Amino acid sequence: MAIEQFQDIENGENSIGLEDLEEPFIEAKKIADSEGEESEITEDNGSIGMVLFSTAVAVCGSFEFGSCVGFSAPTQAALREDLNLSLAEFSVFGSLVTIGAMLGAITSGRISDFIGRKGAMRLSAVFCITGWLAVYFSMGALLLDMGRFLTGYGIGIFSYVVPVFVAEISPKNLRGGLTTLNQLMIVTGSSIAFSVGTIVSWRTLALTGLLPCIVLLLGLFLVPESPRWLAKVGLEKEFKAALNKLRGKDADVSREAAEIEAYIKSLQSLPKARLLDLFDNKHIRSVIIGVGLMVFQQFGGINGISFYASQTFVDAGLSSGSIGTLAYAIVQVPITIVGAVLMDKSGRRPLLMVSATGTFFGCFLTGLSFFLKGQSLLLGWVPVLAVSGLLIYIASFSIGMGAVPWVIMSEIFPIHVKAVAGSLVVLVNWLGAWAVSYTFNFLMSWSSTGTFLLYSVFCALTVLFVAKVVPETKGKTLEEIQASINS
Repeated sequence: MAIEQFQDIENGENSIGLEDLEEPFIEAKKIADSEGEESEITEDNGSIGMVLFSTAVAVCGSFEFGSCVGFSAPTQAALREDLNLSLAEFSVFGSLVTIGAMLGAITSGRISDFIGRKGAMRLSAVFCITGWLAVYFSMGALLLDMGRFLTGYGIGIFSYVVPVFVAEISPKNLRGGLTTLNQLMIVTGSSIAFSVGTIVSWRTLALTGLLPCIVLLLGLFLVPESPRWLAKVGLEKEFKAALNKLRGKDADVSREAAEIEAYIKSLQSLPKARLLDLFDNKHIRSVIIGVGLMVFQQFGGINGISFYASQTFVDAGLSSGSIGTLAYAIVQVPITIVGAVLMDKSGRRPLLMVSATGTFFGCFLTGLSFFLKGQSLLLGWVPVLAVSGLLIYIASFSIGMGAVPWVIMSEIFPIHVKAVAGSLVVLVNWLGAWAVSYTFNFLMSWSSTGTFLLYSVFCALTVLFVAKVVPETKGKTLEEIQASINS
């Protein structure tokens, strides 16, 4: 049943090859070039004000994502005490967000193709609002878990549609940086939830989750739909109007419009996309890249570490988890900003490799601290090593591994399979998130040292995977990326 939900909405015949895909795209460039030098557009010729505003509205969904993920860390003790939850019940509550997100991931591509990128974001906001209200009014585990599940479903859709929307509206020279704002707002939402959660009750913290949804719903009335989606569904008039609105009224969008239309036209001959189609030679490398990055992102331990950060600091020997949690929250935002700046300067691959190396080092230090504690060695250094390791880990994750896999996911798939491929990639991400967040407390009970050393192994494997498999996509149009991957 889940596999059937991966179906896309394209129709046509299975007779097109890479040459057929590139020919109209190249021809469109020739036509645009023949109109004279003055007709050539670059991303700097028009206004980017609407692009920036549209991105700011969309990433409210990312902020909501972060608020939801960050809710469990500062509220663990209070929730367990107020609602009399066992460790297993709280682990279920913490991980239910990932189960809901998995279902959101399964349906996200189909929903965003059927009702548009803006429609999908509206639907996500409604689910999140409903979920937060359920958490706020809960008096026991049942309503609490229902609310957590609903917010999870909402952010599962957000996790796909926000980076896709931003990538589709952005000029190529800004796409990496703007798409990275998705991760920046996720960590900002998480950091604010961490910080605010240390000073307000868990019910009040639940109400703060409503704010980004309300801002998003209001802002969507003022921004255009994705031009590429409009072109895909045949709304030519709306497509050109949206592109003009995004690039500025004085910008010449003829060349960009011709390239997009030619690419979309070439895709009309392609068959209805199915899950099995992703394993064709034309798409298998993109699938390996997208799925592989999400597997390594999650099994490096990020969701277990962030969901239960406060308790981890206490286990490491700090008198209060609040101090470590605040430091954790403060580190995320500025480092993610640095990553956003570097995204279109240094490129995707270098950021990923530096980031994965740093997360390996952070996990190793934290594992070492727990080993020393268990052996009663250098006890004065144990909290220092644990805090340093966790802060190095989150700083390293924030500069690359947090954002770059989502940016690459939004870039590497052709639009006719983007829905089914994006759903698969996001589903894998949330399956990994569920596995890590649910097992973290049990792994820590088994061996704190072993838990962090296990995560460090995955971080080391990430470096090898990026070096051998992941291409550089910096500075290329979405259409050029498709040509290079399949060359």
